[in-house]
Amino acid sequence: MNESLPTAPARLPRLGELPPFVELMSAGWADADRTPRLVPGAVAAAAAHRELLSALHPGRALVVGSGTAPVRSNDTYYDFRPDSDFLWLTGVPVERAVLVLTPAGAGHDAVLYLPEPARPGGHAFFTDAARGELWAGPVPGAADWREALGIDVRDTDGLGAALGRLRDPLVAGRPDRDTLAAHGLAPSGELARTLADLRMIKDDWEIERLREAVDRTVEGFAAVTAEIPTAVRGGGERWLQGTFDRHARTVGNGPGYATIVGSGKHAPTLHWVRCDGPVAEDDLLLLDMGVETRSHYTADVTRTFPAGGTFTPVQRQVHDLVERAHRAGLAAVGPGRPFTDFHHASMEVIARGLDDWGLLPVSVDEALGDRGQHHRRYLICGIGHHLGLDVHDCARSTYEAYHGRTMAPGMVLTVEPGLYFHAHDLTVPPELRGIGVRIEDDVLVTADGSDVLSGALPLDAHGLERWMRAPQSP
Repeated sequence: MNESLPTAPARLPRLGELPPFVELMSAGWADADRTPRLVPGAVAAAAAHRELLSALHPGRALVVGSGTAPVRSNDTYYDFRPDSDFLWLTGVPVERAVLVLTPAGAGHDAVLYLPEPARPGGHAFFTDAARGELWAGPVPGAADWREALGIDVRDTDGLGAALGRLRDPLVAGRPDRDTLAAHGLAPSGELARTLADLRMIKDDWEIERLREAVDRTVEGFAAVTAEIPTAVRGGGERWLQGTFDRHARTVGNGPGYATIVGSGKHAPTLHWVRCDGPVAEDDLLLLDMGVETRSHYTADVTRTFPAGGTFTPVQRQVHDLVERAHRAGLAAVGPGRPFTDFHHASMEVIARGLDDWGLLPVSVDEALGDRGQHHRRYLICGIGHHLGLDVHDCARSTYEAYHGRTMAPGMVLTVEPGLYFHAHDLTVPPELRGIGVRIEDDVLVTADGSDVLSGALPLDAHGLERWMRAPQSP
């Protein structure tokens, strides 16, 4: 017996292939507001930054790309965040953009290449989900950016020809690798190191952006500590992480890095970003959080609170030792001092404290020596880093120019000693297992010392307990 096969349903029409529909979608649209959104002062700051870079590479063409959003899954992307070197030189948060600096006289001419948006008039306006304005919303084009930035801005269609005319350029940032390869180009470690070294010294505009980021972060600490009772009642670590991340997205771009909320046995895990545990009333709660403002500068601040509002005697013992180490580190920050001074100052306090508790298998001098470092079992990370557009700023610098450099006015760095006693660490007594404490501040090196930008947050145990009862925003 013959049975007829079911008829396949007709394929849905491809709208971009229907001329009447393309014609319909090309008309009837008023001009949209495509004014570039720039942070006040960003254009002048970027121009000054380009001059600094130009002076260090006279006669050499320079190429810096903004990058693209990474794929999350299939055709879903993570939010785009421009390359920090590109941002420092342009202030422009645009995907697939490339800055080309061509030698001219004693300096360089700047040309910024940007992808033109797909506006009404072509089928990409409604068919291209990545750049079609019907999908992505109105965005500035080359003419809009040219007026805002005061430099030459062109469509990326001309980028290939421009790269082909350059002679042995230095490349940095995140330009498209295929485009580079087509012209025999590759990223340059030399240019990346130059930019990292330049970005170590913040100008006045950058310092104000960092102050803003820290102030917004302190406000976020107030929002989070107010929610600790909800977290204890069942919301857990993720409730607190979500509280801060919502605050960061409200006042800025979002968190400057994955927010760390570690309660109890999770607090000793340095990068506990999973944040999927409960918050118990008798546990310590380590909060490592930073707001990235709309200028893309970020804070990086840590405090450790007693979830129930009061430190137990053993929690207080650990916190007090970390506090002493922290204050020693802060005191060692100042112009003309080796960058590693605050590291050594904090580590010495930690080592002597651990020795007092009987936790060092060798003498303090042996532990602090180059062939010892036994105290680092409980403090495996360093004591601080540069801070700026990246939470771990200037990371592409050399060891000599980073750790081997003396501190100078305009540097912004973190000081962050801690003690991390993991719940399964049998080298410590049971009462210490599962306790993790970190204190981290953001510090500006000044001409005559330092300025703790995050000083609105208390350091001592009593101060933190008072803060939990009545948090004070800056």
